[in-house]
Formats: sequence, structure tokens, C-alpha cells
Amino acid sequence: MRAIVMKEFGGPEVLRVEDVPDPTPRPAHELVTVTRAGINYADVHVRTDTYLAPVPLPYTPGNEVLGTTADGRRLVGLTRGGGYAEQALLHRRTSWEVPHDITDDQAITLALQGQTAWHLLHTTAQLRPEQSVLIPAAAGGLGSLAVQLAKQAGARVIALASSAEKRALAQELGADTTVDSTPADGLADRILTAAGGPLDIALEMTGGQVLHETLAALKPGGQLVLYGYASGQTGDLPTRPLLEKSLRVTPFWLPQLYADRDALPTSMNALIHAIREGQLRPLTGGTHPLAEAPTAHRTLATRTHLGKLSLAPRR
Repeated sequence: MRAIVMKEFGGPEVLRVEDVPDPTPRPAHELVTVTRAGINYADVHVRTDTYLAPVPLPYTPGNEVLGTTADGRRLVGLTRGGGYAEQALLHRRTSWEVPHDITDDQAITLALQGQTAWHLLHTTAQLRPEQSVLIPAAAGGLGSLAVQLAKQAGARVIALASSAEKRALAQELGADTTVDSTPADGLADRILTAAGGPLDIALEMTGGQVLHETLAALKPGGQLVLYGYASGQTGDLPTRPLLEKSLRVTPFWLPQLYADRDALPTSMNALIHAIREGQLRPLTGGTHPLAEAPTAHRTLATRTHLGKLSLAPRR
């Protein structure tokens, strides 16, 4: 089969198509022919050797897969690598059958980005009606879902996005107000002005100065929910503002829930129900052939797309 193989860390050019052996069957796993492989910021961290877990080389990236079994079932699931390929193995505990009324484009948004958005809001932040919540990258794959889920929960949604087109989309999806996320200088003031005051909760996935500006926009006793560092700047949390305002900081990483028998089935069922009820509209940002994985990574880095990016290995 064909797969993307990384033999070194670096820029998008290290993502090369090669012929590799088919996956070896394993107990408790389903072999699928991959129809979509989700592209996520985690894959960028894997490529640049900044991922939270160590990655051995050579390596096939991709932690989110939609595929078809030999008996014709469609499964969407989470992997620990290996997704950028024509075939993949999905563990039965972290994969779910896709109902016939959910499309491929809808399904590929759910396993990683959809469930992360759901657990950021409901498990980690424990969002309540009328609370104000800041959502970054609000027109991206995860952010666009988080905007809709937060609004569905009755929150007041303040959406960050880098262009007028993206901010208009965030409002269309339910955001109460939007804020230009660039430049980072003065971001806290822009948030406070748009929100009419400090925030109850802020999601944060950029790092660097954006992290500091986001902290400054929280009210005393507010909560910062950390789920990434897309800028590549991890740094240290500043102690003084945390203490001055008694802020709560809660990190979240989806793989910590992989062993939980209830958490992921609960969120997947809720997401599918929301799509069926017309309460959740996943956005497709573009589907690329396997050989265009470098192009897709460049698009992700420039943040010019709207919604979810994916690969179609058999295209």
C-alpha cells in the first residue's frame, strides 16, 4: 500500500509517499481501507518533533481516520499514528461505526477535533449557560465546532479569527461577537471591548503572547483551558497574574481519555445526535490526495482555510 513516511523531522517536504507493507492484523483492531485521514495541528507537532509524545522514525503520521471494513462498515476512529495511508488499524475502543445518514465529510471532523471540542467545553471547562467563553481559531475545524457546541449549551460566545471572512463565518455559526486575533499586541483590550468585560472561560491553543493576552482578559476566578501551542512557543505560565486573579488553569489532551470506557462514546453519541438534529454543522476545508500532504500542511500553517482539512488516500 501507499503511505506518507517521515524519515526525518522538518518542514512539509519531509512528508513523502512510499510503498510500505500492509498493516499486520492485531487483536481488538479493525483493518480499514482509508477514505479520509484527518489533518490536525498534532500532525504538525509530530512533523517538527514538538509533539507531547515521542515519535520514532521512520513514521507515518495521522491520528484520525475514516475507513471501510472488508464487510462494508464505515468506521471513524483515533490512532496513535499511521493514519496517512491507504489502510490503517483502528482499535475497537477508539473507533465508532458511522451511521448511514452521516456523510464522510461530516464524520472525519468528529473523532479528534469534534471530541476535543466537546470535552474542552463539557468535561474540562464544565461550561454553564450564560457564561462567557472565548474560542480561538473559530473558523477552523475544531474552533467552528466549539462555537456551535458552546452556543448550544447556552453560553455567550466570543470568537477569535484572523480575517473578516472567518469572523463572519463564526457569527453565522452562532458566535455572539467576534474579535480580530491579529496582531497579538492589544488582543486583551480588543477581547474586553467586544465582550463588554472580562471572561469566565477562555480556550487557548496558540501559546506565546496570545496566551498572556488571553490571561489578561479573564475575570478573577476565571478559567483558562489549554489544549495546544500552535505557535510552537510553550514557555512558562506567568505566576503573578494567576495569583492576582486566582485564575484556574486546566490543560487537556484527548489521548488521556483513550482508556476511559465511557468518555469518548458519550461525546461521539452527543456529536452525532447534534448533527442529526441540525444543531451542529461540520465544515470541510478541503480534501487532498495523499501526495499533496505537504500542500495540506502548508495550508494549515498559513491558516487560510475554513473548517476541516483531510487527505483522501485512494484518490
